[in-house]
Amino acid sequence: MLLIQAKSSGAMDHQLKNILLSSTNSSSIEKIELIQKLWSGYGSLNRIILNDQSVILKLIKFPNASNHPRGWNTNLSHQRKARSYKVEMDWYQNYNQPIIHVKIPRLIQQGGLKNNEKFLILEDLSNEGYSPKSTINTSQVKLCLKWLAKFHSHYLNAEPKHLWPIGTYWHLETRPEELRVMEDDKLKKAAHIIDQKLNSSKYKTIVHGDAKIANFLFKEKEVAAVDFQYVGGGVGVKDVAYFLSSIYNEDELQKKESWCLDNYFKELANPEVEKEWRELYPYVWCDFYRFLKGWSPGHYKLNSYSEQMKNRVLEWI
Repeated sequence: MLLIQAKSSGAMDHQLKNILLSSTNSSSIEKIELIQKLWSGYGSLNRIILNDQSVILKLIKFPNASNHPRGWNTNLSHQRKARSYKVEMDWYQNYNQPIIHVKIPRLIQQGGLKNNEKFLILEDLSNEGYSPKSTINTSQVKLCLKWLAKFHSHYLNAEPKHLWPIGTYWHLETRPEELRVMEDDKLKKAAHIIDQKLNSSKYKTIVHGDAKIANFLFKEKEVAAVDFQYVGGGVGVKDVAYFLSSIYNEDELQKKESWCLDNYFKELANPEVEKEWRELYPYVWCDFYRFLKGWSPGHYKLNSYSEQMKNRVLEWI
């Protein structure tokens, strides 16, 4: 790999080092901090501390053999991941527009390296006081819902050119293997009907596609979002449902659902869109349930709340 766990720039490929220095107008790399390895061994996310600033380096390197935590090491899985990094690079290059109340890191530079490796150099939001959180309070939940609403409102009816035509990492068309092994026959038969229901909605936007708490960064009364590998077209409540699944257990989901949706739609401020997307909210949950049931049948998000949503939708269709 171009980058290994090290404390100095000596471990970095010469080409990448020159790109980092020239793109940031810096004179030296003081330290390399590994933030985390990318999913299934596809590279690393790093903080590069320069002589006068720090930046984030997302370094993508396709492994010789992927190491998927749940055993999905197939060619289709690899192609999906490879495309996700291309989508993210296109997102930062062509879409990442300034939006009030929607903080996203600024792109500094991106490109390709030898051996088919790719990189993204992004603004380091920790310089502005943003940091990740594993749990958040009510005010911070509202901030995330506001971020999603403003993001969805800004891109309402936008064409997701060069992005995923249908966003989210669990989209049915990209998950035939998980559908094939799913043992819930009734849901399996309904999967394409549910997918069509979501995809034929009148109002669509660009969704983040992986809007879990781990992809939000927080400071006092502000929030930012990162990781746009599965950004694409769809209904905004896909992001809302997935976000709620990442912060609440089954009992909390029951109690907080109305409050969260009310806050989201208040910020979205579009009654026509609200009417359609509220009706689609259970379908989103059922669609996500379908993915989990095939991908990881024992997953903790297959709980009484998501089961209730699934059953409700199956009764409707």
